[in-house]
Amino acid sequence: MAMRGIANRRSLDRAGAPRIGRVLAQRTLKSITRAVGVGLHSGQRVELTLRPAPVDFGIRFRRVDLPQPVEIPMTAEAVTDTRLASTVSSGAAKVQTVEHLMSACAGLGIDNLLIDITADEVPILDGSASSFVFLLQSAGIELQKAPRRFIRVTRPVEVREGEGGDLKWARLAPHHGFKLSFEIDFDHRVVSSTGQRFEFDLGSGSYSRDIARARTFGFTKEVEYMRSRGLALGGGLDNAIVMDDTKVLNAGGLRYDDEFVKHKILDAMGDLYVIGRPLLAAYTAFRSGHALNNRLLRELLAQEDAYEIVTFDDQKQAPAGFAEVARAW
Repeated sequence: MAMRGIANRRSLDRAGAPRIGRVLAQRTLKSITRAVGVGLHSGQRVELTLRPAPVDFGIRFRRVDLPQPVEIPMTAEAVTDTRLASTVSSGAAKVQTVEHLMSACAGLGIDNLLIDITADEVPILDGSASSFVFLLQSAGIELQKAPRRFIRVTRPVEVREGEGGDLKWARLAPHHGFKLSFEIDFDHRVVSSTGQRFEFDLGSGSYSRDIARARTFGFTKEVEYMRSRGLALGGGLDNAIVMDDTKVLNAGGLRYDDEFVKHKILDAMGDLYVIGRPLLAAYTAFRSGHALNNRLLRELLAQEDAYEIVTFDDQKQAPAGFAEVARAW
């Protein structure tokens, strides 16, 4: 792959260490932060410890509950199961439901992070990415002395599945920035009455406000079926939107008028960020999900002329909004 725009403007600080000038730099946390919750499907108590990580480390989960801790680096190939959630694995070690935390990392532009976890599933917390955003911002975000490396899509790549009423698809196309457009199609009275299509531009800096609070959702019939099969044991009205045939059962209703499609964008951001680097692309999808999103990443990586690795040695050359740390609420 071509490597373009490599940062070479450096100076020395007073201690003699290299200092990035106007380069768009990698980001990690300033301090350690922790959270405790339950897994959505397992119902198990889980502890997370989010730790700063060095340059070019990427984002990795570390299963510290195993006899020998196992690290699982985020790559498209690490995704081994996409039923109901995105699961990543290394050998026999796995971590389920990574997409909400990965979405928060994508939304805030976190490049390097070590996540210690005491079970095989990320805690669901409130069913959105907002709690993870709060954790990351509370720890503080630190710029590092190395340029951010982006995967820039250079020609369209698309994956499709099904036909007619079963059709679903996802696409990446060239774009100077990162934007997502998603359309859902649920034959349900409540969902149909809300906005079913939404477009979000990461450069707007409004991820925390406009996307992160959108919760996962399900229907009472599905929840009952999953629990009969030992799934959704940690799910409830405090961490998901739950609907019967006619209405939302949550006392507070929806957080956004179009919360359902916004949650699909939230999920897609997390699914795509497992590629290990931020994308410069326009993502468009119709009824896509975890499986198709991962297929799209693998299809992109399989076509070496469809992308290149780039950095920005001058922040002014980067897409609008990418040099700023994402705002809080």
